[in-house]
Amino acid sequence: MQTAIVRHILVKDKTLAEQLKKKIQSGGDFSKLAKEYSTCNSAKRGGELGEVKKGQLVPVIDKLVFTAAERVLHGPIKSQFGFHLLEIKFRMHF
Repeated sequence: MQTAIVRHILVKDKTLAEQLKKKIQSGGDFSKLAKEYSTCNSAKRGGELGEVKKGQLVPVIDKLVFTAAERVLHGPIKSQFGFHLLEIKFRMHF
């Protein structure tokens, strides 16, 4: 089984997602920005989704979480919920 530790920011607007990505890449605090802007329930935890299992997330996000590079900011990625910025902290295979 594959699992990953992930955090993310979800917003409705692609432009806002791109602005937040630039802020984070230039040293902005992911957790603070997630608390301020994310529309996901994880916002109150600074965007922390915690441990997720393969198949638990919407398909476009699930695929990225289990194939993309770890410890890199990915996105914006569009889903039916809006635009996501994702960081895969690490993946575990067991």
